[in-house]
Amino acid sequence: MTADAPETGWSEEDSRAFLDTGAYYVPERETQIATVVGAIPPPPDGAVIVDICCGEGLLAEAIARRFPAACLHALDGSPAMLKAAGARLQAGGGRYRLAPIELARRGWRRFPVPVHAFVSSLAIHHLDGPGKALLFADLARQLTPGGVLVVCDLVEAQREATRALWQRQWDQGVARRARALDGHDRMLERFRQDGWNYYADPEADPVDMPSGLFDQLRWLADAGFENIDVHWLKAGHAIFSGTRS
Repeated sequence: MTADAPETGWSEEDSRAFLDTGAYYVPERETQIATVVGAIPPPPDGAVIVDICCGEGLLAEAIARRFPAACLHALDGSPAMLKAAGARLQAGGGRYRLAPIELARRGWRRFPVPVHAFVSSLAIHHLDGPGKALLFADLARQLTPGGVLVVCDLVEAQREATRALWQRQWDQGVARRARALDGHDRMLERFRQDGWNYYADPEADPVDMPSGLFDQLRWLADAGFENIDVHWLKAGHAIFSGTRS
C-alpha cells in the first residue's frame, strides 16, 4: 500500500513508519481489503493477479487466501515493504512473485501473459491526472477479456464542505481504531502530527495528487473499460473498478 521512493517521494523511513501505523491510519482497513477482493471475478487456475504497490502484503495475502490457485505478483518500490509482503505470502504457501517497481515508469506494465486482475491500494494518488489516465490505458491492454482493474485510493473532493466532511470522518476513524486497539485515542495526535490526513491540509505534501472520482471513472472509460462501478467510499477513500471487454 505504498508507492516507490525514487519517483514519488516515498522513503524507506515512510515505509517503516507505515508498518507501525497503518493499522490505525487506514479507514476500515479490513472492509477495504474485503471489498477489493470481492470485486475480483473468480479466476481460472494459474491466472495472474497483480497487486500494484502491495505494501506489507495485507491485500495480497487476502487475495492469495481467496484464490489459492492463482499466481500472484506483488509489486512495490520499497524493499522494506517487499520483505514484509514476502514473509506474509511465504507463510501462506501460495504461488507468488515479488518484484520492485517505480510506479510512474512504464516498463513494469508489460506482462508475458494476459492478466486476470490488477489491484492497487493507496498508491495511485501519487500520480498526477495524466499519469493515472496513462496507467489505466496501459493496464487495460494487459488484461484478458473479462479481466478487471480494482482501485482503492484517495480521491479529491469537489467542494470545501465535502473536504471538511472527509477530514472529520478520517480523524474519527483513527480515534475509534485507537480506542479499539489501545483503549485510548492518543494515536490520533500522532496521526495529526504526521500530517497524514490529506483533507486537513491538501497542500502539505506535494507527493499526494488525488484526482476526482468522476475524472478517474471517465479515464477508465476512455481506456476501454466497461462495467465501471464504485464499490465503497468513506473518508475520501474510494474503491472502484472496471472490466475489459
